[in-house]
Amino acid sequence: MSALCVKRQLDALYQFCNSRRWVHPDPLEFLYLYPALEDREVAGLIASSLAYGRVAQILKSVASVLKDLGLSPSAFLRFTPDRFLSAMFADFRHRFTSGEEVVLLLGGVKRILNQYGSLGACFLENYRSSDETILPALTAFVDELTSPFEGRTNSLISRPRKGSACKKLNLFLRWMVREDRVDPGGWDRVAPSKLIIPLDTHMHRIAMGLGFTKSRCPTMKTALEITRAFREIDPCDPVRYDFALTRTGMRRDLHAFGKKMLDFI
Repeated sequence: MSALCVKRQLDALYQFCNSRRWVHPDPLEFLYLYPALEDREVAGLIASSLAYGRVAQILKSVASVLKDLGLSPSAFLRFTPDRFLSAMFADFRHRFTSGEEVVLLLGGVKRILNQYGSLGACFLENYRSSDETILPALTAFVDELTSPFEGRTNSLISRPRKGSACKKLNLFLRWMVREDRVDPGGWDRVAPSKLIIPLDTHMHRIAMGLGFTKSRCPTMKTALEITRAFREIDPCDPVRYDFALTRTGMRRDLHAFGKKMLDFI
């Protein structure tokens, strides 16, 4: 099938799924609760970092952390001593993630807020429009964010330097950079064309079915290969179809529709 026909089918799927009615259950829904960008950034990072495992448990864990951070997570972190954070999350557990890891992540966020003013400002410090993708900026951002871990266990933030596909971080960036009826956006100075596909199991399987990759290893190299294939279809917004394609695998009421569209391709 020609690239034009593939684009038409993917565009039809996008148009149908590009609605908040299809978002639940997804940690993305927490971002809609924060009108202020600096709070939405923090909420988005927490929500994406905990986005592994069963979706019901993900939503429960994200809700638990954000509830403790109050109406303005960014303000709360700026003015709350680390010892209080440690006490607050001492009993927290999400699959492999301990309360200590959550506190270390929040410590990294707090450090960035105090040094740069916001997570977005920190990311922009190393963002260059001349780069092919956001990978260099993401790598530097992760280095800043994970400095409190200092070699300790870290199940929350993957490292691009180690070749990880960084699915959760690229999901966070999709939420922050893109803006449509689903993704809230806010990072207007980062071009959507630079984003990298959030490569989870479902997207990997779809991409192999579409012939976008032959690699069975979900690495950053594979994510970049798949992103380049999507960029051939939509050069300005290669991650545009991510929500629609992955949503059809998560919601039973969309499964038949998504399967029909993909089978046609």
